[in-house]
Amino acid sequence: MNLLDLDKSGLESLMAELGQPGYRAGQIFDWLHKKRATSLDEMTNLPAALRQKLAGMAHVGKLEVLRHQQAGDGTVKLLLELKDGETVETVFMVHRHGNSLCISTQVGCRMGCAFCASTLSGLARNLTPGEMLAQVYAAEAFTGKPVQSIVLMGMGEPLDNLDNVLAFLRLLSHPDGFGMSLRHVSLSTCGVVPGIRELARHKLGLTLSVSLHAADDETRGALMPINRKYPIAELLAACDDYFEATGRRISYEYALIAGVNDDAAHAHALCRLLGGRGCHVNLIPINRVEEGGFSRSDRVRIQQFCAILNKNQLTATVRRELGGDIDAACGQLRRRSRREQGRD
Repeated sequence: MNLLDLDKSGLESLMAELGQPGYRAGQIFDWLHKKRATSLDEMTNLPAALRQKLAGMAHVGKLEVLRHQQAGDGTVKLLLELKDGETVETVFMVHRHGNSLCISTQVGCRMGCAFCASTLSGLARNLTPGEMLAQVYAAEAFTGKPVQSIVLMGMGEPLDNLDNVLAFLRLLSHPDGFGMSLRHVSLSTCGVVPGIRELARHKLGLTLSVSLHAADDETRGALMPINRKYPIAELLAACDDYFEATGRRISYEYALIAGVNDDAAHAHALCRLLGGRGCHVNLIPINRVEEGGFSRSDRVRIQQFCAILNKNQLTATVRRELGGDIDAACGQLRRRSRREQGRD
């Protein structure tokens, strides 16, 4: 049992099972999330007998840093080892508005997007709520700097692991724990329509980022298999309902791939598709993935694409590139490590 997976009520239930008073749950929660204890031995205000009993059935889910890369702009990429030996990546980024962290929600991914390194080895398993939160704590401990915003845009599809993601968000925002407002959280999805609708029902206040990458089903379906199950019209209907339910503007992610989706015709098609919607378009110069065979658009073409969107009253910006001198694409560091170990 990973104690980081348990919220306060879960800890209270555990204490009741062990015949302990309820306030012990609050003490443990404080040790885990305020004092950042990494072992039960550090929890010195708990009776030794309780710590011993807990040690036989539970652990504090600290993640070990196996590798790291640091870019000249301050970006730090961490390869973290889970208790079962699997690994995930998390990326710490320094912005003018504060420090953000991109975390993973699964070990690998099963969505099969053609330009993504995370999906090349398929899905190993879902991450637990505590394993997601432990990425935040590991990044702060390693860098010595606070995490002020979070993007669920690392390895995995968050809406393919929605129950655990929701539990993580409750832990992250708990006032007695990390205490982050969910308005500082962005969740990125490749377009799992039932998950978008379920997320809308919770009205959490986070930003929904949708990986669109094309304005027509033929192009998007070739890049993203999910489009064959939930085509663009169905996806946008769910996004419109999300906006209606939450009042939160959707961010549409559009990775520009040379010769695939980056010419003026694609830009005008995107304007027709998204015009009049409460949204923002985030244009992304694609990271090259060795196995993918795609090339990024050149800077002039990207700026021309962006200008067409803005001229047609579609708010668009080009994402600032961070970590360009390290393995920037999500999943690359894990994949390199697996190759060196003979696992891929």
